[in-house]
Amino acid sequence: MVRQMVVTSAPGKVILLGEHAVVFGQPAIAVAIDLRIRSEVHPASTFTINGSELSGATHPYIHGAIKAQWSDGPLAMETESDLPSGSGMGSSAAVTVGLLAALRLLKGDGMDEKDIAVRAFEIESSVQGRASPIDTSVSAHGKGIVVGPCQAPDFLWHIKKDVREWFIHHCDVPRLNLVVGFTGIHAATGPLVAKVKRYADHTTFARDIIQEIGELSAEGVKRLKENDVVRLGELMTRDHKLLAILGVSCRELDKLVMATLPYSYGAKLTGAGGGGSMIALTDRTEEVCEAIRMKGGTPFVVRAGVDGVREER
Repeated sequence: MVRQMVVTSAPGKVILLGEHAVVFGQPAIAVAIDLRIRSEVHPASTFTINGSELSGATHPYIHGAIKAQWSDGPLAMETESDLPSGSGMGSSAAVTVGLLAALRLLKGDGMDEKDIAVRAFEIESSVQGRASPIDTSVSAHGKGIVVGPCQAPDFLWHIKKDVREWFIHHCDVPRLNLVVGFTGIHAATGPLVAKVKRYADHTTFARDIIQEIGELSAEGVKRLKENDVVRLGELMTRDHKLLAILGVSCRELDKLVMATLPYSYGAKLTGAGGGGSMIALTDRTEEVCEAIRMKGGTPFVVRAGVDGVREER
């Protein structure tokens, strides 16, 4: 039986370590943050999103969610976001995950984190051309996740795409003081992922960097469990330098990272890069926020390790 209305929300995320390398099967760590996208869905006479006609070209993630999860009549969908689009905080994953969950509930099906995460990953892969399941899995599951090349303790689910595969694991998240600095530049993920792939396809140097990023992530899992913020911050800063060598940072991101380092355990870009956001691990949030503002960025103090996708009642 189709319900009359469903409201869900799904969290954004930051990647502590391992973006881009995770696309190549290396480990990575992501945590859900308390900036969310809320989705309201109810039957209607035509398919609309925020009052406009739904278009696959304009709304590819939402159109993909409908195609993957819905075969009944038209729907009106409304979304409200705490996350700037293209900010590197997982807005596309959060809207896809939230809508897939809403469509399941509207049909009378229960919430299924794994099914939602897998379907959302397939949609992101279709839209972006090449992706990893890290954003969609952490938005579905919440808390923290470790994506790795093999099954380990706290295993959640396994995702395979062509010759690549990822094993998703739950990760407890200690209290972390994180500040996100948004550059204001809206960067598309797909072209940056493709850029790194071309680099890795043609040079062993790039492949070595990707391998080293994976090694940083593997150590980061241990440091996170020990709540060793000093070493975790050092790993984050090193990760940023390696990502910059891969060509996915930019002048604005580097400015925010450098400005926040004097007040932080470590700082790095988060997400695809090319703009978007950086994160700083710090006990001096006010000073970090001011440093970000002084360099033209927008700061967000975020709480990590929050709930994944959920129904809002």
